[in-house]
Amino acid sequence: MTGFHLNISLMTPGHFRYAWRLPHRDPLAYLDIDHFARLVRIAEDATIDAVFLGDGPALRGEIEDAPGTGLDPLVLLGHLAALTSSLGVVITSSTTYNSPYNLARRFQALDHVTRGRAAVNIVTTGTPAAAANFGLSSHPSREDRYRRAHEFLDVVTGLWDGWEPGAIVADKATGRYGVPEKILRLDHEGEFFSVAGPLPVPAGPQGRPVIVQAGGSEGGLSLAARYADVVFTVAQTVEKAVAFRADIRERAAALGRSVKVSLGVVVLVAATSEEAAVRAQELYATLPIESLTAVLLANLGLAPGSFGPDDPISFADLPAEITDNSFSAGFSVSTRALIAESPRTPRELVQRGAGGAGHRLLVGSAEEVADDLEAWFNAGAADGFTIMPADTAVDFENFATLVVPLLQKRGIFPSSYSDPTLRGRLFGKVSV
Repeated sequence: MTGFHLNISLMTPGHFRYAWRLPHRDPLAYLDIDHFARLVRIAEDATIDAVFLGDGPALRGEIEDAPGTGLDPLVLLGHLAALTSSLGVVITSSTTYNSPYNLARRFQALDHVTRGRAAVNIVTTGTPAAAANFGLSSHPSREDRYRRAHEFLDVVTGLWDGWEPGAIVADKATGRYGVPEKILRLDHEGEFFSVAGPLPVPAGPQGRPVIVQAGGSEGGLSLAARYADVVFTVAQTVEKAVAFRADIRERAAALGRSVKVSLGVVVLVAATSEEAAVRAQELYATLPIESLTAVLLANLGLAPGSFGPDDPISFADLPAEITDNSFSAGFSVSTRALIAESPRTPRELVQRGAGGAGHRLLVGSAEEVADDLEAWFNAGAADGFTIMPADTAVDFENFATLVVPLLQKRGIFPSSYSDPTLRGRLFGKVSV
């Protein structure tokens, strides 16, 4: 392996969602287009492959202590893409609360508008509150969501592939513009969808928008192996990350496909390790530890109030199976892996798991962060990383200006864009 890929999250105020409480932070930055415009320019100056933004189609109770879901990412990143020329945009969309034709059409259009820099991050949505926003009386089970997702992506990719080469001739002499027989109807009839097709425009510059998929359950792994170009994952230990990458690559190879693995890492970086440690303590102080302990216990399948913030949880305390389908399987698995090593308190798990989100927290100087990413990459843990700034107001720029130059000097991250399209940079080609 010669080098890795880097995406960076735009989540604001940061992956420590309570960073808005720190001095000199704008609590409304997640609504400020100038804030995001500044970030994408910083990212492109650092030759970051793409910016990433999560999403959820519901406002939950979290608004009581931190900003909730922000601006619609398709609208926001569509605008931000116009401010850049090479930076990719990875936009989270739900297969449970979307129609495949609309999603296929929008991302096909975005791929043209960005000249081949569009990616969709496919999720099935684990938020029960979303159901009521879409006319459903209950949130579908995990199994139903993944069955729907398979069919959804069958439809989407079929629509994207519906225009054959030569469908547009634009012959001014004869007046013939298109060749209808080269534009194929899909005529899909399935359990969840009936879609005729085709899309109104041909494929964009990279053939298909890049498909990213995030999910650690068996359903998620099956979906990723069949459809994803990039799998976004969570791991607290290098051993778990290496095993996950080997597993998903083997699953994809069995289907005649290849995938890239992008490992999410929450990064808090400063000029020195001492400064980083001080900043970490400031962030820890913003955490509502009691409520996050309750969320953690539910995520692990433990009874409410069964452990206090400073009570050690051992692996023997954990149930063999978690039946609640509203939590991320990947986050649960990664947290259980930590507890399997040695007993951990909820406070430690919440802090180490980036304020409760489950991703590994990396705190240190620029040199220490660069060393860590290089070591995990060389161990075969990932093909690249999705950097998740702990405090976006500080860590986004610190990573881009302090860490990236070190990675470039070491020859493991490029100092210029190798291809104008996102797919071309990831795979060296634009066809699927």
